[in-house]
Amino acid sequence: MKIYIDGTLHEEADAKISVFDHGLLYGDGVFEGIRFYNNRVFELEDHISRLFDSAKSILLNIPMSEAEVSQALIETIRENGLTKGYVRLIITRGKGTLGLNPFQCQKSSIIIIASSIALYPEEKYQTGLVMVTCSTRRPTPASLSPQVKSLNYLNNVMAKVEAINGGGEEGLMLNEQGFVAECTGDNIFIVRNGEIITPPVSAGSLDGITRQLVFRICQNLGIPIREANLTRHDIYIAHECFLTGTAAEVIAAIELDRRTIGNGKPGEITKKVISEFRELVSNTGTPISPDPS
Repeated sequence: MKIYIDGTLHEEADAKISVFDHGLLYGDGVFEGIRFYNNRVFELEDHISRLFDSAKSILLNIPMSEAEVSQALIETIRENGLTKGYVRLIITRGKGTLGLNPFQCQKSSIIIIASSIALYPEEKYQTGLVMVTCSTRRPTPASLSPQVKSLNYLNNVMAKVEAINGGGEEGLMLNEQGFVAECTGDNIFIVRNGEIITPPVSAGSLDGITRQLVFRICQNLGIPIREANLTRHDIYIAHECFLTGTAAEVIAAIELDRRTIGNGKPGEITKKVISEFRELVSNTGTPISPDPS
């Protein structure tokens, strides 16, 4: 595997950053997870735009243009001989000194890893996930905007630990008001009486790119969809539930806190959204090579 670091491709064993990098020391940096299918990078422009927005929000300078970062990402995929997989694109604050002051870091670092990912077991895409409500809450947006995809994921990691220890594959996270925010790494949607409902981003969730795609899919399919604050009760009594994310893609959830959601199987509307999603990722995206066919 070849990994891009600051303009150079390194073999995995030689891909190294300084122990004084503030991304390592303090989680000071941002990232994007990006999928590619059938020799095409899916929603590349939206991901790169969001990366630069996250960086701007935390006063992190990226020493390349959006077009240059996109090209470096595509070249990294090519050099690894991949046509389907997952990219982790990371911008760290760079090498600095011990101490929080980010202005001691002279230059940020750009890291691109192109590999594969399996967020959930394959069979769960057929049967659906079991969820557990976590006591770990999502941080208030007044602390740090949930739209910043920062390298500090300890909040999500602790929630994931709770979910696994509680017998689930995914954890449901609430905000300080007790409303549903999102899962540990995914946005959440429910279906009730033929309508899809998802929490507003003001509840403390990332406005995920796959989340946005679901709104477009619903418009194309004529399925009503809206944002509204949700409680655990709303999920308990939902007819269907599904989660979305770049790594997770679209996957049904069939249980929360030992309450069966709907009939305990992926629902018909969920299946339609998944089918449309898979059609889109198979046929659209930025070509990795000049001839994606």
